[in-house]
Amino acid sequence: MKRHNVNAIRTSHYPPHPRVLDLADELGFWVMLECDIETHAFHHGGSQFEGGTDEWMGNPSEDPGWRATYLDRMERTVERDKNHPSIVMWSLGNESGTGANLAAMAEWVHSRDPGRPVHYEGDHAGDYTDVYSRMYASIAEVTSIGSDSTALLLNASGAQSARQRTKPFLLCEYVHAMGNGPGGIDLYEGLVDRYPRLHGGFVWEWRDHGIRTRTPDGVEFFGYGGDFGGGGVHDGHFCMDGMVLSDGTPTPGLVEFAAVTAPIRFAIRVDGETVTVRVGNRRHSSGTGDLTFPWRLELDGEAVAAGVVDVEGDEPGGVRAGETGVAEIAIDGRHLQAAGELWFTITAALAHETPWAPEGHVIAAAQAAVPSSRSERPGASRRAGRGQTQDPAGRCTLGPAEFADGRLVALGGRPVAGPRLQLWRAPTDNDAGSHMGSYDVSDPMEGRGLGIPGPSYASIWRDAGLDRLTPRVVGLERTASTLSRRTRWAAADSRESVILEESWESDGDQVLLTLQLIPSSRWSAVWPRAGVRFDLPADVDEVDWFGTGPGESYPDSRRGVLVGRYREGIDRLTVPYAWPQESGHRSDMRRLDLLTGGRPWLRVTADPDARGRRPGFTLARHTAEEVGAAAHQHELPAPRAGYLYLDAAQNGLGSRACGPDVWPDALLRPETRSIALRFAAR
Repeated sequence: MKRHNVNAIRTSHYPPHPRVLDLADELGFWVMLECDIETHAFHHGGSQFEGGTDEWMGNPSEDPGWRATYLDRMERTVERDKNHPSIVMWSLGNESGTGANLAAMAEWVHSRDPGRPVHYEGDHAGDYTDVYSRMYASIAEVTSIGSDSTALLLNASGAQSARQRTKPFLLCEYVHAMGNGPGGIDLYEGLVDRYPRLHGGFVWEWRDHGIRTRTPDGVEFFGYGGDFGGGGVHDGHFCMDGMVLSDGTPTPGLVEFAAVTAPIRFAIRVDGETVTVRVGNRRHSSGTGDLTFPWRLELDGEAVAAGVVDVEGDEPGGVRAGETGVAEIAIDGRHLQAAGELWFTITAALAHETPWAPEGHVIAAAQAAVPSSRSERPGASRRAGRGQTQDPAGRCTLGPAEFADGRLVALGGRPVAGPRLQLWRAPTDNDAGSHMGSYDVSDPMEGRGLGIPGPSYASIWRDAGLDRLTPRVVGLERTASTLSRRTRWAAADSRESVILEESWESDGDQVLLTLQLIPSSRWSAVWPRAGVRFDLPADVDEVDWFGTGPGESYPDSRRGVLVGRYREGIDRLTVPYAWPQESGHRSDMRRLDLLTGGRPWLRVTADPDARGRRPGFTLARHTAEEVGAAAHQHELPAPRAGYLYLDAAQNGLGSRACGPDVWPDALLRPETRSIALRFAAR
């Protein structure tokens, strides 16, 4: 937690083991300690879109017969843990409606421990708590809470809404971390920065709750609801919703969280040979004296200069909490004349080892492109003359590419099939969720930002047949140095289609490929992705790339990556979520080298399109269709090939499994896109 910039823990939904609080005291966490009260099962009917009738019928929170029990639980909680300095507030419980018994608990705590505020999310009117709290509130609702709006808050009158806006606000649950996601963490953090009464939130939740078990033939896996026999009530894999997997492995969502909530903020300005960095210290109490600020300058992902800069505030010893310091770094002018991309990166790292991380552990990083008069390389240009048309039947060779009857059959002397249009991705848990409505057909800032109720994207995509597109070649032309192929892709019995235009051209020992994806009219929903797939030999097991990394990124989850050069094995490029789903996309690819047994085989270089956009890539052992058909990792078939996906665009992630939809600027609506590639044997 400390290594990923977590600074507060909500002990939902009961007091923890005492050693947890000892560790919180020692390591420096704020703790909201929650009493073991939950009456969720008494909730009948209703939803975020429409309230039910007598939703909390028979709820013990309002039953006088339960008053003594409620008070006993609260008293025992406070008396056991009151001497832990890490505890900064008490929480009465979770999802228990509201009622006199909860109010009595709050009154007792106020009398016994007046120095700590009392929290309870269910007190929407603010009748007995000191902190206003909501769970899974949308951006629109949080904006309304943080601002001085007079709009009525949920289940509150005008006077009650005004009273709640005088209190500090916490999201006691937000950015639901189920599967690949959450997306849009930065939208919430932006509101916390903007409105003083917003004090952040608690991600639901920390860890997947899989239970280590085995299949009948001995394969070990982490099981979830339904995996243990019997027909009892369970919630399927909804318990797999943590920032770390069941074995403690951090997810990309946790990496994104660490980057978004980093306590050190950088603002970089590049002016000729001078880089100016403003360093904001958003810690609560500590200065930056325990940190160093290493920087580096990279050309096409390779370091050409590096150093450590001193950052001082108004007083010696670093930047005090809540203040900003400034540093300047001079760049050797010769680097500005080099051909290639220059990137400046600065980090905040621990100056010394701590109980929770080694010396040099990075807690924050930022990056900026450095303009260079020669930074733009020429794109994949077309020759003026295409030559005389030839019969496309039979075999032909264009640089490292080999074709049979107009179809790609090999690259770099090894079998390769493709490109195959890909609109489908294995649905994420958020793709399959519909907790809130769609932001594609509604204004996300309207009302409480619930969107328009409707089916999940996964069901819409399946209904549209995106997982069963079939091709029909509608045009094929060949010359001595070029090959052009037009293919219509569509699902059976569907008017919606996409034309994939391939234009291959030899260029010495390379081959250039321009792809155009041209959708027909009538598409009525967002797409999962817009790209192509190449089927590679099964022994392709590693990739070296220049682009964003080292981890994955999506349109609404890319703060945790930096442009650079990286290398990774194929089995570590995707995430083994308990419920198999889309993962492993790395944005803004410039170049990648495919390797077999440590030996380079094929280089793929991507040029930006007319708007400067670059494709992303995914390298995996299974197709999106295979991943989407499995309910556990061990159910995936034995790999038959390697699969390289090159995407002009991907849809965002959101947190719709239990929260809001993808923000509109990260939704992928059908549009014409192009990808320009160069292939060279290595």
